[in-house]
Amino acid sequence: MFKDTIAAIATADAMGAVSMIRISGDEALDAIGKLTHKDFSKAEGYTIHYATVYDGSEPVDEVLVSVFKAPKSYTGEDVIEVGCHGGVYITRRILALIYGTGVRPARRGEFTERAFLNGKMDLSQAEAVNDLIKAKDETNARSAVHSLKGSVTRLIEPLEEELTQIIANIEVNIDYPEYDDVRQLTDEEILPSSLKWLKDIHEIIETAQKAHIAREGIDTVILGRPNVGKSSLLNALLEEDKAIVTEIAGTTRDLVEGTVRIGGITLNLIDTAGIRESEDRVEQIGIQRSIDAMNKAQLIILVLDASQELNEEDQKLLEMTEGRQRIVVYNKNDSADKEYDLSISALNHDIAPLIEAIREKYETELYAASQDTLNNERQIGLAIQAESAMKDAVSALEAGMELDLVTLDLQKSWHAIREITGKSGRDDLLDEIFSRFCLGK
Repeated sequence: MFKDTIAAIATADAMGAVSMIRISGDEALDAIGKLTHKDFSKAEGYTIHYATVYDGSEPVDEVLVSVFKAPKSYTGEDVIEVGCHGGVYITRRILALIYGTGVRPARRGEFTERAFLNGKMDLSQAEAVNDLIKAKDETNARSAVHSLKGSVTRLIEPLEEELTQIIANIEVNIDYPEYDDVRQLTDEEILPSSLKWLKDIHEIIETAQKAHIAREGIDTVILGRPNVGKSSLLNALLEEDKAIVTEIAGTTRDLVEGTVRIGGITLNLIDTAGIRESEDRVEQIGIQRSIDAMNKAQLIILVLDASQELNEEDQKLLEMTEGRQRIVVYNKNDSADKEYDLSISALNHDIAPLIEAIREKYETELYAASQDTLNNERQIGLAIQAESAMKDAVSALEAGMELDLVTLDLQKSWHAIREITGKSGRDDLLDEIFSRFCLGK
């Protein structure tokens, strides 16, 4: 498929014990042979060879050459991996020598792109490679590994198969109406199958959206009137003194941010300026930013003062956050005269009840993240497109519309679902149908 051969450094471009340069393409074996004065054309795949890289007659480095023969390689092409001594200079010098043989620099992600285009992996697996590299915690890493092993494909293929069968049944009746009564076929087979398909994909989307929250983190605002301990709570959650804490009300004038992992859930925390009536122009700007952050937040931690009775500002905040995803917590329980359902002492880092409340609130999201599910916005968006098109098809079926019109919506759904794994456009829908039914007989 590709005529040119590519190369790039596959390890960090920094000081280290060893580095690795990857070469892929028809000229990979020849290129490394020129630099090592060895013939690798007859070398078996999955073998490692000791060699010296030369610049003309001058030895540059002693290396290990790993040979992978097409199609049994990462890209599906002949692949060479050169393990050399680490260090920016040596690695880049060897890479320059490789380019000197006629090999070109690889584009970002091009090795995995070739693996996808050569059929070594589908699009969801290709995305998982990058997800695994960028994984910032166990939840993300586990999800990426599952996807790399084909979890998304296994999830989507049954939906694709069922939808192809529905479309095929309709196509047979359009071309050969004498086979079955169309209305009977619609009521007894096509509509029930479509409704079941719609239910299945809705469950997949719902699980994926919950899992996405657990993987990407929850934008969380710590809200409250001045001096209730919002900054102390931020510091306690982050386990560092990031926000300034004083007894003076209105200390926090701007948003203070940080990220913390709590029981598998990532909170993207924002400590806000205390919300109250103020004549101070700078504080007013901070308060407006707090309100803006609250409106964008996925979770609000509303902090109230357990050592005082609720005042008008507290009541206003309770009303402002009513109906939103929130956790109401009473701070300064060490100075309180009575007990509350959820109370902490942020200054003393006694916040275990709040952490437990957060875990319980996102228990279903954590469970969803442990399942095989769709992994990113692209995949979820395509699934939603497929669901929407199927809803239109079901409405048309229930309204008794002609089946050839219903098929248009079903085909939209079919293409969207296949695009998740990168199949859309590769195989024609009619080819799938004709492979199942001998329509010419």
